[in-house]
Amino acid sequence: MKVLLLKEPKEGDSGSDPYVQELASYGLKATMIPVLSFEFVSLNALSEKLSHPDKYGGLIFTSPRAVEAVSLCLEQNGKREEWMESLKDQWNAKSVYVVGKATSSLVQEVGLIPQGEDTGNADKLSEYICKKENSDSLPLLFPCGSLKREVLPKALKDNGVPLDSVTVYQTAQHPNLQKALSEYFSKEGIPESITFFSPSGVKFCLKTLQKLSGNHIDQIKFAAIGPTTADAMNAEGLTVSCSAEKPTAQDLALGISQELQKIH
Repeated sequence: MKVLLLKEPKEGDSGSDPYVQELASYGLKATMIPVLSFEFVSLNALSEKLSHPDKYGGLIFTSPRAVEAVSLCLEQNGKREEWMESLKDQWNAKSVYVVGKATSSLVQEVGLIPQGEDTGNADKLSEYICKKENSDSLPLLFPCGSLKREVLPKALKDNGVPLDSVTVYQTAQHPNLQKALSEYFSKEGIPESITFFSPSGVKFCLKTLQKLSGNHIDQIKFAAIGPTTADAMNAEGLTVSCSAEKPTAQDLALGISQELQKIH
């Protein structure tokens, strides 16, 4: 059975992507189509802030791209040596909050020690942060994307936890998205399941998927990587057959395979 995953393959090789591998272990043939493209912005501002850990109580990362922005700052501004010698340890003396395994592993790659990765989404991470921080804390530095949800900033504000948000990447529709979707449907036909990985993915893909699926759209089992994406799908009138318990390849593959077994 065929599964369409609306996300970019890890490291550009769909054969080695953990989502493809996990689904294959259940006998499912997964194809990945990139939905989003990203442009990094305000890296000089981020670099300046990263140089002054003394002004902050810690860091928050809710997406892999935000961590990539930090890596770019270290490369572009010749900061890697200073980072390795002193800045990294100064930040590690504070809290580095993250959501999700992918973000957590990238945070570790830049030498930081993450916490909160198992919270699974921004709502739960904000609860976790609010238990540990207070209004007397120094602000938390939050590199984020242009389409970030306001859940975390609002929760922290409501609890008096100071936050310094800096937009470090802008999200747009992938230039090849429409073409890639059309080619997939003409070659593979209608998949048994389609997974969305972000509210932006729902926004950019849904009309094209409805057009390509036609009357068969009700036969497709739609899956979400987590509750935020599931909410966006519900808001568009899509029935969410399964939402991964945690945003991991293992949890998603298990959920999809269980749903597809119900068909037979």
